[in-house]
Amino acid sequence: MHLQDNNWESSDSQVFWGEIAPTDHVVQIYENDDVFLDTLAGYVGGGINAGDSVVLIATQEHLISLERKLESFGIHVVHLIAESRYIPLDANETLSRFMVNGWPDEQLFFDTILRIIKKARGNNNRRIRAFGEMVAILWSQGLNGATIQLEDLWNKAAEIEDFCLFCAYPKSGFSASPSESLKHICCTHSKVINGATPALKQVLYKVS
Repeated sequence: MHLQDNNWESSDSQVFWGEIAPTDHVVQIYENDDVFLDTLAGYVGGGINAGDSVVLIATQEHLISLERKLESFGIHVVHLIAESRYIPLDANETLSRFMVNGWPDEQLFFDTILRIIKKARGNNNRRIRAFGEMVAILWSQGLNGATIQLEDLWNKAAEIEDFCLFCAYPKSGFSASPSESLKHICCTHSKVINGATPALKQVLYKVS
């Protein structure tokens, strides 16, 4: 897939999370869980250290693995949860709140997600970093149209309540026509992380 052919350019990845914009929509196509969890920990930990709130909608396996990683960094997750600065949610359960006949219902989605975002925002108007793995679940079920629709709904939600959003898909899910399907996913995002190595070797961003 040649993203540069679709008005994408490279940016310096060394300071990526530090310079991420409050409304960026970032995606990683990753090759293994270790790579993904390292990237997610950097995203979440950087937000917490900056005083942001973090909304994490992920599989139970990834929620548990990330919490262990954060605790190893000295981040006290239980305390942050009590302050609504770290809100971990099960992706499948959250999906069940707004999926209707295999399609995301727009109003139910906004009711669900904006309520969570406002809780994370708190009375101090905190900046928010959100992570969503619901799109990857839909994609793995072959619900490609519903996946793109959900990505679009996330973009609309970010226009209502400014927040940064990070999504991630396992590369193994792109077996059929990978170039074309990757392009559809990447073009719903403002930045794409190269998930081939633990280090952030390359970040691409859309040229406006």
